[in-house]
Amino acid sequence: MGKITALTQQKKNRSRISIFLDGEFAFGITAVTAQGLKIGQELTPADIEQLEQKEAVEQARQAALRLLSYRPRSAAEIERNLRPKGYADDIIQTVIVRLMAVDLLDDETFARYWVEQRETFKPRSRLALRHELQQKGISREIIDAVLSDVDEEAAARRAAQKKATQLARLHLSEESFCVKLGGFLQRRGFHYGLIKQISEEMWQAVQESDELENVGGRHK
Repeated sequence: MGKITALTQQKKNRSRISIFLDGEFAFGITAVTAQGLKIGQELTPADIEQLEQKEAVEQARQAALRLLSYRPRSAAEIERNLRPKGYADDIIQTVIVRLMAVDLLDDETFARYWVEQRETFKPRSRLALRHELQQKGISREIIDAVLSDVDEEAAARRAAQKKATQLARLHLSEESFCVKLGGFLQRRGFHYGLIKQISEEMWQAVQESDELENVGGRHK
């Protein structure tokens, strides 16, 4: 049992409060955890243990929020990041539930974000996207839902266009062009039939572009 004799804001970290019991420093906690405490209040060992539990949850929540400030995350990602920091499983699960309750953590929202980012910046096959989402701990049901609208052929074409433009500058033979572009698309997870179709399509586009440039050059 101890009586709170002072609650002071820490100088080095103004978001933390120093708790003094019976005139002596006892422990420090975040201002959020300290809410409701007042000078003169008696704290039993059980009260202190409860405060420590609340403090652990709050620190884990802050760590999770820092992760979420960079980009959306899956629940599994939050769990994987918090566990190495030493937080107990019950603390982690409490944080995850609280973040879900205020819509800061949602696996379907995350999965749609992930697919949209890939579609925009690094298009890849449904198979590759499925593997990535599985690695992020997303359930099969959510993966099936978010991948249902992915146009694989359009994704392969978008992925190939920039690469084809780069390869065109090398003035490769048709075989070398298709091998290099095909290898690039294969690494993005696209299947052979689609790779062959898109590679031939891109080669034809490169040839037509060269012909137009040559005609333009003769007319100057």
